[in-house]
Amino acid sequence: MSESLRPFPRRLADRLRHILIDADYTVSGVRDRLGDTAARALAREQLVPALRATGGEERLGMLLRLWWLHEPIPEKAARGILPVTELAEAGLLTVDGGKVHALVHLTPWEVDEGRDGGARAGYVVSDPTVRPGHGSPRPDHVVGAGGASATLSKLIVDGPVDRALDLGTGCGVQALHLAGRSAEVCATDVNPRALHLAEISCALSGVDNVSTRQGSLYAPVAGERFDLIVSNPPFVITPGSARYTYRESDLSGDAVCAEIIRQAPDHLTDGGWIQILANWLHVKDEDWRDRVGGWVTGTGCSGWVVQRDVQDPAEYVELWLRDSCEHGTPEYTRRYDAWLDYFEREGVTGIGFGWISVRNDAAQDAAVRVEELRHEIEQPVGRYLPDVVDGAMTARRLTDAALLSAHVALAPHVVEERIGTPGAPDPEKILLRQRGGLHRVAQVGTIEAALASVCDGTMPVGPLLDAIAELTDQDAAAVRARTPDVLRSLITEGFFRVTR
Repeated sequence: MSESLRPFPRRLADRLRHILIDADYTVSGVRDRLGDTAARALAREQLVPALRATGGEERLGMLLRLWWLHEPIPEKAARGILPVTELAEAGLLTVDGGKVHALVHLTPWEVDEGRDGGARAGYVVSDPTVRPGHGSPRPDHVVGAGGASATLSKLIVDGPVDRALDLGTGCGVQALHLAGRSAEVCATDVNPRALHLAEISCALSGVDNVSTRQGSLYAPVAGERFDLIVSNPPFVITPGSARYTYRESDLSGDAVCAEIIRQAPDHLTDGGWIQILANWLHVKDEDWRDRVGGWVTGTGCSGWVVQRDVQDPAEYVELWLRDSCEHGTPEYTRRYDAWLDYFEREGVTGIGFGWISVRNDAAQDAAVRVEELRHEIEQPVGRYLPDVVDGAMTARRLTDAALLSAHVALAPHVVEERIGTPGAPDPEKILLRQRGGLHRVAQVGTIEAALASVCDGTMPVGPLLDAIAELTDQDAAAVRARTPDVLRSLITEGFFRVTR
């Protein structure tokens, strides 16, 4: 794209959006046209199957070759379907030797607007992907929407809210998701090119409630508060100063994620949420849960930290050297070695990836849950995420006496499984399994299993335990004494809910 960052007229955005939709340049249309084989090949950076699937002069095929595969198409054919002159003036295309070339990557994106808003078609504009053997990204490269973008979009809690902030918006993909949940969205980034492309993404998606501001971290919104903040920050942990603005900051180690969380309460309304993706260090002789949990605990807010993956230092370095297309270059070995030297000096044994969600709970006892979840869970997480935090907070608040007086009910989608030898009088194991949500499994005893079978929120826990103790010929006082700790854990993990 030209360095001048030319304005993109709304009229042109509306016209291009209608052309794309009419040609079925949508998530489902692209998926159907490419097919599984070509899609898997593209994931391996192989273009040939996709070029075969998009051959000819049919509209969708040409749009895919131009905007997605970045292959030039004949000027005459392009002018038959696109306002080439206007798009060239806006810096999205160039014409050379009878061929039209795309200067940006244009991706159809399905925008989830929360529980009540459903989903709608959107478009994300970014820099073209730099493929291996074709150089490295420029320092202010604007990366497109990918797996991390999808992960964060499914994490966002449902609205509606009044004000939302997309901190480090990049190509604007999270701003699109926030636009359907919030009356007003502010999108910030340190990179002016990112803000320009984010504005085009919003225009092409028909979004008009997003404003952009340039600056680092919270500087562009000093003194302001938001009901919802999301961020896919430049969390990549590297030695030295940042080389690429989309993935690295000038703060050392995992400090950028720590600072975003630590400063969040100053920019959240009462009950407001911040949700970010993050990398964090696993350091020798230190529990990562203490490290990351401390970021949240220091805010005085409630939070949920989830680790989804861990890479050893070599895996991590290889991932990000591939990302910047440095494999096979003269610099590869030097950078690899320097990166590992840095991790060795810092005592780094691994790098975790996951998410952090924090709620600004005014005048309440904060509860912070830190855990690892490697298995598949129900998506989108944002639909039930507040219940996870509420469960942890409720369980922490209740004393044993209060818990015995509380009314609890088995959570929806929880089933019981008994494992044992056929014909045996008693099972070897009794499991409670969540068929939805986080898909947790808990091994329980006969008392908890019996409680799960009868509790529906109509009676307090204490009298139910007394009845179960009598039926199982156990001492009621002993059952009352040992059950609260187990039940508190089951409430925290979402197997039971306190109804009153």
